[in-house]
Amino acid sequence: MENKSKKELKKEIEQWITTQMPIIQMHGGTSLVRELDMNENLVVIELGGTCSGCGISNITADNIKRELYYDFDEIDEVQIKVPSTGDIGSSTVEGGRGGELQEGTESTGHF
Repeated sequence: MENKSKKELKKEIEQWITTQMPIIQMHGGTSLVRELDMNENLVVIELGGTCSGCGISNITADNIKRELYYDFDEIDEVQIKVPSTGDIGSSTVEGGRGGELQEGTESTGHF
């Protein structure tokens, strides 16, 4: 693992999501590095805003997972969390106020 600080790596991953997955922000979604464990090489990304309750958030989550593995040698495990409610707005990410978190690869049953 490179000698990056946790803060530096977290910032790089958040910038990467914004650059590589602009569709999230374009459609009113939000993203946040919720957890970064440098010892376990684990990153937990939370999607919120309009991602909550979106029928294709599981596809977005899979794309983020796949691409993060390729672009960040420091990351061995990626978990994507998406609030289960249909609430929209940045509050669905900040502080986890958008509802109960669940794995983003599960079907939301929206469609």
